[in-house]
Amino acid sequence: MDAMFFENRSRYGFEETQQRLADVALENGWKVIQTLDLQETMRKNGKVVLPVKVVELCKPDYAYQLLSEDALRIYANMMPCRIAVYQKTDGETYLSRMNAAMFAAEIGGVMQDVMGAAFTDAEGFIKQLAAKE
Repeated sequence: MDAMFFENRSRYGFEETQQRLADVALENGWKVIQTLDLQETMRKNGKVVLPVKVVELCKPDYAYQLLSEDALRIYANMMPCRIAVYQKTDGETYLSRMNAAMFAAEIGGVMQDVMGAAFTDAEGFIKQLAAKE
């Protein structure tokens, strides 16, 4: 797993993928902070794109470990965790995310522990939604 970004095709349609992602995250102690509708943002700016939403997720226990120490707050810009749900011209729905574990390994320490755990959790969410390839 040495790629910086991962993409998986979903076994569900766009709206169902987004809802199932939120549901599985909540079932695992995560919170949906917000969902950014980038298709709507583009529409408001006179641009037409296929559906794309970015689901921002947070697990308070993980976030606390980074936000409770001054030396670790510098990494707040990596929070919350984000998973994109989008359609491509092939009509399929996809999920993508950054390889936060790889990035955090470069930093080490608490950051590596927290972001590594968050990445592992997110991969579990994706596994439940991804199509069998």
